[in-house]
Amino acid sequence: MANKGAVGSFSGELAQAMAATDTSNNVRHRDTSAPQKDHPTENGLSTPGVKPAELHADELRNWRKHVEQVKAGILEEVQDQLSGLLDRAITESMESFSQHANGHVGTNGPKNATRVHKPEDGKVFIARQSLLDELFEISHIRTIFNMFIAALFLFIISTFVVDYIDQGRLVPEFDLFFYAFGKLSVVLWSWMFMFTYTLLGPYFVLSVWGELYHSSAWKTLVSITAALLLGAAEAAVLLVFPIYVILHHQLPPASRFIITVEQIRFFMKSYSFIRETVPSVIKNKPKEGFPPKLPTLSSYLYFLFAPTLIYRESYPRNPYIRWNYIGLNLMKIMGSIFYLNFILVRLCIPVFTNDNVKPFTTKTMVLAMFHATLPGMLMMLLGFYAFLHCWLNTFAELLRFADRMFYKDWWNSTSFTNYYRTWNIVVHDWLFYYGYRDFLFLSKRKFRSAAMLSVFAISALVHEYALTMLFGFFYPVMFCTFAVIGVMFTFAMNDKRKSHFWNIIMWTSLMLGQGIHVCLYCQEWYAQIRCPRTGTSFWELVTPRSWFCDYQ
Repeated sequence: MANKGAVGSFSGELAQAMAATDTSNNVRHRDTSAPQKDHPTENGLSTPGVKPAELHADELRNWRKHVEQVKAGILEEVQDQLSGLLDRAITESMESFSQHANGHVGTNGPKNATRVHKPEDGKVFIARQSLLDELFEISHIRTIFNMFIAALFLFIISTFVVDYIDQGRLVPEFDLFFYAFGKLSVVLWSWMFMFTYTLLGPYFVLSVWGELYHSSAWKTLVSITAALLLGAAEAAVLLVFPIYVILHHQLPPASRFIITVEQIRFFMKSYSFIRETVPSVIKNKPKEGFPPKLPTLSSYLYFLFAPTLIYRESYPRNPYIRWNYIGLNLMKIMGSIFYLNFILVRLCIPVFTNDNVKPFTTKTMVLAMFHATLPGMLMMLLGFYAFLHCWLNTFAELLRFADRMFYKDWWNSTSFTNYYRTWNIVVHDWLFYYGYRDFLFLSKRKFRSAAMLSVFAISALVHEYALTMLFGFFYPVMFCTFAVIGVMFTFAMNDKRKSHFWNIIMWTSLMLGQGIHVCLYCQEWYAQIRCPRTGTSFWELVTPRSWFCDYQ
């Protein structure tokens, strides 16, 4: 009934729009500023000084322009109405399904069965494709993708040509690639250790706590003890251990980054598991002599590999696995890695190795920054496509995970607020439900700005930590651009900005931001090599070497 009412409302508004259009079309405007005398012709009256053919052409042009404006307005109204209608239909269908499932469990299942998740409880997972998979079915969009592949071929050809001219050989070197991914055996066994703990540690603590919580009279003491033990284990295994492995074994950049990203992912996964399960255990008191209802270990294991950071006992699943789709995505991931290798070798390393022999001045920094804008933007797009699309879709296909909305159309954003919401849906959902929404709940829905700023600060700190571990030095460029400039742009370019002009501003800001990141991090990388640290004091560790390095 709600859907029919929405359709009726939409039909009424559309009819009103058409009626308004017809009314506006019937209005005739006259110039009454001065009386004019009509001159007779063979066909009637004419306007003085204007030929009938020219007058007719002007009227046709004006009429066409008016019709195009009306058409654009109607299409925009139709799109907004249909989008709202479909969103309401999806939400109501999920609510109806949840109510039906709850009724079924209450009739035939045990009373303490796990309650089916409702939309108001948090994120609702539904079966849907990734946006790029849908867009690539359009030939025009597919052509843009083909242009990037053609650019990759040009990089490969230029590499062969340059190597042949300079060194007389036709085999390109991948020294940078093999260096970056070195010591993978250390990465493998350290990942296995973190994974084993994340699978068994939180689940064991939750099981013991669930047994004692309802049977003990000291519920608060039991909960605090379990939280302290779990917190200590998390800090030891998912904080201290990865840092020790990275520093002790002196891992290269890509290997460092793999351990760091997995460290952050395991922490976010374990937190979501505890956060989603504990309230259910507290509410559902088991019968005397029966253990509490806990999630199965298999559902938790599935969650650890699923491309989401929000825990559910079950997710929508596809009926089969498309192995050709998996193979194609793996090829795209490898192609993106080699694409990144060519960008660094051809567009970044030659420039910044030459700048390494020059003093650090404002002139050299500005020139290097604008030179780094193109490779920086290409690296950003490659990272988005390789990870958020290909990598996550590969795991989703292997697990038959049906909800593929890992991102939205962030490239159409006209505000940085919308860009941050749509760039990475996987991380955004975790920050929104466990950061922003929980902050509002604890503050009784006060201090919304403080909640948003706290989420920005956490995200900026985690990004800066990941880059610090990746490069092996502290240089808070990402933190300054993300937490300071990003927050300013969020308030300046909010959701009220709808013009295409603001989309141009957003893309310009992104390109300049990527140029700043690539420029400053590359300069600091080579400065750390040319002017290594001479001590281990705090200021020695946090002071950028590129600011004071003597290039003479």
